[in-house]
Amino acid sequence: MKYLIVNADDFGASVGINRAVAELSDLGVLTSTSLMITMPGAIDAWRYARHRPQLGVGLHVTLTDEAANPLVSFDDSKRCRDAIEAQIDVFSMWFGRMPTHLDAHQNVHRDARLQPVFEEVAGCYDLPLREHSPVRYFSRFYGQWDSEPHPEHIGIDSLLQMLDVELHDGITELSCHPGYVSDDFESPYNAEREIELRTLSDPRLREFFHANGIELINFGGVHEDRRIAT
Repeated sequence: MKYLIVNADDFGASVGINRAVAELSDLGVLTSTSLMITMPGAIDAWRYARHRPQLGVGLHVTLTDEAANPLVSFDDSKRCRDAIEAQIDVFSMWFGRMPTHLDAHQNVHRDARLQPVFEEVAGCYDLPLREHSPVRYFSRFYGQWDSEPHPEHIGIDSLLQMLDVELHDGITELSCHPGYVSDDFESPYNAEREIELRTLSDPRLREFFHANGIELINFGGVHEDRRIAT
């Protein structure tokens, strides 16, 4: 059986990103998102999420700014752990529950200094951590590399071709970054967000899921029933 989590990163980064996440959730395409709890748009994102119980919301731990500058020294494991746990605490206070999963802005959980800290925290709270759980992480749906835009890579034809090759039995997470461009957030990945939004909204994507027997789930299902992932 093929299960797919369609997860939008950067929820809470801007009102434009929040609106895109809500629209795709309402379409039934986006099943999950990762919230940047420290960003100015986080309260707006929380308002959207509380009216969409079908949308799994995890924590997009934010330890860097958009220029990838650390907001806390990565060499200080205690301060990093404190920062991660502080964001979890705020999340649980707002939502009245734990996040469905953990990942990190700009994938800093891959940093050799931070990976053990993230693994420790995820284990302590019993949360799936991106790339360290039974869920296979698929990250190639991204429209930029080597600082050059590649809009053709995030069009609907390209996405369908990638999914046809990459989806296997078990659970896969498709990472995405949809959004509307808005003045409240500056990012090097900007125009590409609207292309991703158009691609994920394309009816051919839902037709593909139906035709190939792909069941859309969120990380809540993984956490509650780990038998799916085996």
